Amino acid sequence: MHIPFLDLKAQNKPLRAEILTAISEVIDKSAFAGGSFVTAFESDFAAFCRSKHAVGLGSGTEALWLALLALGIGPGDEVITVPSTFMATAEAITYSGAAPVFVDIDEETYTLDPKQLSAAITSRTKAIIPVHLFGQTADMDPILEIARKHKLRVIEDACQAHGAQYKGRNAGTMGIAGCFSFYPGKNLGAFGEAGALVTDDSEFKAKVEIFRDHGQAKKYYHDYIGWNCRMDGIQGAVLRTKLQHLERGNNLRRDHADQYHQLFADVPEVIRPKAAAYARHVYHLYPIRVKKRDALMAALTSKGIGCAIHYPIPVHLQKAYQSLGKGPGSFPVAERCAGEFVSLPMYPELKPEQIAAVAAEVKAYVSRA
Repeated sequence: MHIPFLDLKAQNKPLRAEILTAISEVIDKSAFAGGSFVTAFESDFAAFCRSKHAVGLGSGTEALWLALLALGIGPGDEVITVPSTFMATAEAITYSGAAPVFVDIDEETYTLDPKQLSAAITSRTKAIIPVHLFGQTADMDPILEIARKHKLRVIEDACQAHGAQYKGRNAGTMGIAGCFSFYPGKNLGAFGEAGALVTDDSEFKAKVEIFRDHGQAKKYYHDYIGWNCRMDGIQGAVLRTKLQHLERGNNLRRDHADQYHQLFADVPEVIRPKAAAYARHVYHLYPIRVKKRDALMAALTSKGIGCAIHYPIPVHLQKAYQSLGKGPGSFPVAERCAGEFVSLPMYPELKPEQIAAVAAEVKAYVSRA
């Protein structure tokens, strides 16, 4: 049985007519760069997140970067985040002019460990970026409490957490800003690159809007040195259409995760992703942890089952960040998890028999090993 790791064709086929109609409307109105279709999506996405404002952008990376710029964070400043994340989180910090400072993760949630946060704060620290990894929020209450104590701003990296919740609060709505990616494989995916930032702060929102449009609040009058980070009209129209189906997709992901959980319940060699008591996990990914990860991936691939690693090298060990001087052993939990993660197929269109087949092959490998 061939089971792809991700099947975007299966996701988009039922929506094809809706999406083509939306794209045709963009073509008819020639609203290609920003414009009414982006504004309509911003309104709908803000409502979905239960936030006052959303700002459509070109990517999740830009959302993180512009959030930092709008807060005035720059050279000489430090921003705390985790080494277990996609490179974009650290890149945004670096491109703002600040320095990333890492805190290890909790071994059960794979998100920032609040118990280690205070020790990383210095006089140069200006912000904290907790990463809601794999579809689960970080433990936000202690993070927010520490941030308030030290007068730091919190920017949520919610790029993998569309619709996730923390104690009933939506991901992205607890700090000054929440940053989302709509890369095609995300729970809410565009037809290309796109992102957004949500916030309840009207002044902050207005500043981000200026930065995304070359620093101009009025055409050809530039108050800041900005950049071109606008969302395309076609992406806004596509995302607005697909947003209507996001909650159903998230519920299916949660059902799939429950099936995986049950199938691996009697396999101690497989560490399942754990949903924290505080969380509504939306399972952007379903990463298990096993010993001899590469051998398992080879076994799955030989059976036609797609799998992936998120992420094989923690950010502090990437060649690009050698200058930070954080070698192996600096963040042991992140490093251990990076060596054991295998992401199994996870998308709404998976069938129960496909999940059962994936689990059977994993269990067969474990029994042989």
